[in-house]
Amino acid sequence: MARAAVQRRLTWRSATVLENRPETPRIHRLVLDVPGWPGHLPGQHVVVRLTAEDGYMAQRSYSLASPPELPELHLTVERLDGGEVSPYLADEVRRDDILELRGPIGGYFVWSAAADRAGGEHGRRPVQLVAGGSGVAPFLAMVDHHRRQDSPTALRLLYSTRTQADVLGRDVLGAETTVTLTREVSTDWRGETGRVDRDKLARWTFPPADRPRIFICGSTSFVEPVAAMLIDLGHDPSWIRLERYGNATEAS
Repeated sequence: MARAAVQRRLTWRSATVLENRPETPRIHRLVLDVPGWPGHLPGQHVVVRLTAEDGYMAQRSYSLASPPELPELHLTVERLDGGEVSPYLADEVRRDDILELRGPIGGYFVWSAAADRAGGEHGRRPVQLVAGGSGVAPFLAMVDHHRRQDSPTALRLLYSTRTQADVLGRDVLGAETTVTLTREVSTDWRGETGRVDRDKLARWTFPPADRPRIFICGSTSFVEPVAAMLIDLGHDPSWIRLERYGNATEAS
């Protein structure tokens, strides 16, 4: 399945909407049934295409937020005011609607338990995930996959988001996750506060001596400073993989 997910020739498929639910004030979760889905790796993404009545087409990429063990695909869609695609997906799509979807796409920003088991010394290296805002989506697939596979690989997630209400994947995140809130914080919050900085990275990520494989996902204004700080802490740049998307204001 892993090889098919990376190498299969991509075609457009019809995806039936099973559910469209608000998960946070800004983000909806779409649950899709895609007949003939070839399987995917945690960290891959898909392209969704919308076609207007006049024939105009718009496409957007979305990370898969569900692990390969689930039969349905989950996408998390942040509603961007003035956007061509996200307002429709968040506000208009209903159960049984049909969307066009192409994927899975990507072989660089992926992690799988099976690859680690076959990877010898490489597979024994820990995995560090660092997410800003909606950049946590591919990591929800990785964390869920890690748990379902009972993987022995050590895995941690440092997740920066605005408020408690903005936390995605509450049903998936567990003891491997450290959340830091950057804006409104309630009096009962016992977690971290403030943006991801050098101190938080030193305290909540694997040290350079462990040679972790590092995945960072979020807006460019989040990803690039985090990568620079990790390198400054002593991590080899070749250990770090970056995924940038979203608008510049969601750095969290």
